[in-house]
Amino acid sequence: MTIKWYFQRCTQIGFEEDTRKEISNQTRLTEFLLVGFSNDPGMQILHGIFFLMVYLTAVIGNGLIIFLITYYPRLQTPMYFFLKNLSFIDLCYISIIVPKLVHNSLMHRSSISFLECILQVFFCMSFASTEVAILTVMSYDRYVAICRPLHYEVIMNRGACGHMVAASYISGGISGGMHTAATFSVTFTSNRIYQFFCDIPQIILISDSRMNIKEISLIALSLSITIVCFVSIMYSYVHIFSTVRRISSSEGRNKALSTSIPHLLVVTLFILTASLDYLKPPSDTESVLDLILSVFYIVLPPLLNPIIYSLRNKDIKAVLGKMLSMESYKSN
Repeated sequence: MTIKWYFQRCTQIGFEEDTRKEISNQTRLTEFLLVGFSNDPGMQILHGIFFLMVYLTAVIGNGLIIFLITYYPRLQTPMYFFLKNLSFIDLCYISIIVPKLVHNSLMHRSSISFLECILQVFFCMSFASTEVAILTVMSYDRYVAICRPLHYEVIMNRGACGHMVAASYISGGISGGMHTAATFSVTFTSNRIYQFFCDIPQIILISDSRMNIKEISLIALSLSITIVCFVSIMYSYVHIFSTVRRISSSEGRNKALSTSIPHLLVVTLFILTASLDYLKPPSDTESVLDLILSVFYIVLPPLLNPIIYSLRNKDIKAVLGKMLSMESYKSN
């Protein structure tokens, strides 16, 4: 009886010690260290100033598109409704990551709290998934407008557009929640993340088990859905370009291409670079390729989308010119 009790007590003590160690490890891990572009203070200042300018440019560009589409009746169409939502998503997407990067660079810091990292993963995955959905919806809008123009107003009515956008946001939020729960459901052996933000592949590398099956399965599922969306977009554009080629007037062809080509460029830049970052094996050390790919799908799309759509879109340029002329008239 004594031996049995002693064995049970030892087992209980061992279990309690393991539990205390696990709790202690989790308690100590109150922050992560983001190993970003450089440890040199001078280079950190340059990086901070550069990304601050990029961020302000993206905010102004996307904010201007949201303002123009909201307040000018000429732009109250389904295409611009989706574009406004895309600009809003880009604005949120870049605001999740770049301000923290700028702050750390200018303050010569590399830390991010555990809660901030969780929120960064959640919102980053949510808005990334939502953007893929919105880009897919936009390709469908262009397909209906060019290939089935007589049915456009019936198919792309206000209710249908609202439902598509709502479904995009809801699916994005669900995706973000699932990825966040799976990513942080394990303990961590280190707090050094070899990225300038909380990137899921890099977080998996510092977990107590590198084979985080739940998160890896979710990444595979997300990539599969992204590939399906990309194939759907390409399928739409095959029909679009086939229809455009049969348009007799050069003006009609140019108008169709002016709204389609920018969207195709945005899709290619965002989806391909993001997929490549998640498909390639993550590195245990600082990797220039990891940093470059992250910049391509996190920083460049919000920066370039307003420029691409503005330069290739006559309606936005016309409304912008009208607004600037009105401001010039008021100042005189």
